[in-house]
Amino acid sequence: MTTTTRPAEPVTAAAPARRIGPAGLALRQGRLEIRQFLRSRESVVFTLGFPLIMVLIFASIFDEEIAPGVSYTQYFITGMIATGLMTVSFQNLGIWIPIERDRGVLKRYRGTPMPKWVWFAGKVIMVLVTGVVMTALLLAVSVTLFDLELPTTTTAWLTFGWVSALGVTACTLCGIAISSLARTARSGSAVVTPVALVLQFISGVFFVFTNLPTWMQQVAALFPLKWMCQGLRAVFLPESFGADEPGGSFELTRVAVVLGVWCVIGLVLCLTTFRWTTRRDG
Repeated sequence: MTTTTRPAEPVTAAAPARRIGPAGLALRQGRLEIRQFLRSRESVVFTLGFPLIMVLIFASIFDEEIAPGVSYTQYFITGMIATGLMTVSFQNLGIWIPIERDRGVLKRYRGTPMPKWVWFAGKVIMVLVTGVVMTALLLAVSVTLFDLELPTTTTAWLTFGWVSALGVTACTLCGIAISSLARTARSGSAVVTPVALVLQFISGVFFVFTNLPTWMQQVAALFPLKWMCQGLRAVFLPESFGADEPGGSFELTRVAVVLGVWCVIGLVLCLTTFRWTTRRDG
């Protein structure tokens, strides 16, 4: 009896795992951050709903003109766009990063081979996507219900773009930095929310900026929100309204300089104060 042996199958080397580049890593982390954000209904409602609710309330109550051809509604909406951008960046990150730190999420990230910058990139992508959605919702509601006039020139839209980009960058970096002040997950909101509310009241969001006391205007001028509001007013309000600004014009050059300086300040604070672990972890 003879046995036939089959020829051995050729051994093929396993295909090497596809290497993901830096952009791919950042996008993956960004998608993860967006999914986590959407799973938290409270955050979604607060971040996207708060500016919309404020616009619906204030724009429905106040309909008088604050200057020839400029209604309070149009003025207020520009401030709420700036506030919304601050909420999705500064306030959102300042509250949620301490929660992740307290739960040990950041500590686990730190122990993985993933480059540390990828985690930050994911946060930035989440902020950008959320900011675009929030701004689109605000503009849609304002145009539909309150007859907001959108910019009609390329220059105005470019101004809208760079003011928003610089403002979100500054607020994102400051949000990451201020998250280190919270000792526990619960204290994040207590640290960040009062700062955000005070800035809204003194930066010309709820009230015409020049109607505020002079000392309050001077304090507000030290922080980004006031300049974000002023830059956006240059986009949505008539050019003639610039004469009613404290400097006699919209001062877009100064807006760019101040927001740029805050980007640098925020980056320095992030690099020097950010912590991956809680104080009790050492």
